[in-house]
This record gives sequence, structure tokens and C-alpha cells, in this order.
Amino acid sequence: MNDAPVLLDVRFDDAGLVVSGAPDEEGVCYLPRQGRAAGTSRRSLSLAEAVHARIRPVGTAETVLRSWATDGPTPGVAAWDDPAAAEPVRVRAGAVVIRDEHMLLIGFEEDGQPYYEIPGGGVENGETLHAAVIRELREESGLHGDVVAEVARVWKDDRREHYFFVRAEGGIGDRAELDNHGGTPTWIPVAQLPTTPVWPRRLAWRIAHWHATGLPARPAELADSIDDLRAPCTW
Repeated sequence: MNDAPVLLDVRFDDAGLVVSGAPDEEGVCYLPRQGRAAGTSRRSLSLAEAVHARIRPVGTAETVLRSWATDGPTPGVAAWDDPAAAEPVRVRAGAVVIRDEHMLLIGFEEDGQPYYEIPGGGVENGETLHAAVIRELREESGLHGDVVAEVARVWKDDRREHYFFVRAEGGIGDRAELDNHGGTPTWIPVAQLPTTPVWPRRLAWRIAHWHATGLPARPAELADSIDDLRAPCTW
């Protein structure tokens, strides 16, 4: 049995990162495997295009984009990293709620420093993702809503997280009646999301982009290994 790791070519041309397209999945790009003959069409993505593209495997894509955004295009070889291929230990559903140019977040404090999470929580046995995100939104904020569209799937620490744009009604509930682990529901200006310590970090500034340009046609696919929520993130 061959246990050698699968390696991927990280190649750039004058236009940007070289990726291959999957003939059976519209809108999906792959980092090409090392030494494998091209079986699909190749194209190049600029950094601005790549950060919003669906590039698989998502773990390797995060590493490549991080390096590209911070150090410039660096060709070479990268290991295959695909958290989407493993069975998650937990599935989370999160609600993206925007009103009057502000997004609903749950605020916390650690060591005197504020940070925020997108409202949501674990999906219960037998519960659908849509039911879970509406239940979690109600429990954590008191708002009632309806799912509009799934906007992102994020893999982090053996978890798979689904984020939905939700059209919500009502006002924030009495804090004593909310179940959000001691957090405080807070409305943060959408324009401030890229510089606000929001978890998941790689998703926050994309939401600001989508608010300006429209929801993605298909859910974004992201691995997120970022722990420092105050660190700049442009990938």
C-alpha cells in the first residue's frame, strides 16, 4: 500500500494561480496534482478572483491563499489537505442577519478584549440545518427569521459549519431569557466587519463583500485555521 502523501502543484503564470476545472461540477476549481497529466482545462485566477473562488481541497487552498496574500505568489509543492473529506465531530449552523447596514453578532470578552461570533450552534440529532439555524437565532437573540440562502461552508477544528443568510424579524430579547453562553447580541456596521474580531475570521470580510456585490451563487467553501481574531485577514 502506498502511503506517500498526495502533493499538489502550486503554479503561477502571468495572470495568476493556475487551477483546473472539474467537468462535472460547475464553479469548482482544483489545485492540480503533481505529476498528473492534465485531464481538464486549466485557467488562471488573479488573487482578487481566487479569494472568492471555490478552490479544492479547501485546506490546501487556505494555505496557498494565505501565503500569496502575505508574501506574494510563491510557486512550489503543497500537501493535500482536505478537511471536507473527514466526518465532522460537530456540525454547526450559523445565521447571517443584516439590518440597516448592520450585522447581528454575539459579543464576548476575553482578557479584557472584545470579540464576536456569528450567532449559531450545533445541529441536534434529527434536526435539519434550516431548523437548527432558526432555532439557534431565536435562542441566542430572540429574533425570529426565515432562511434565504446558504452562503458558506466552513471547516475548522474537525467541525463543519453552515452559514445562512436569514431574514429576521422582531427585537433583541431579554438577556436573562437568552441562551448564548453569556454573550451580548450586538449590531455591528457591515463596513467594519473586515477589521472587527469576528469568528470565523475568514468569513467576516467576505460577508461585507457580498453585502456590496450580492450573495454568492453557490456557498463559499473555506477552511479556517485562524485563531488570532485580531490579525489582518485578506484571504
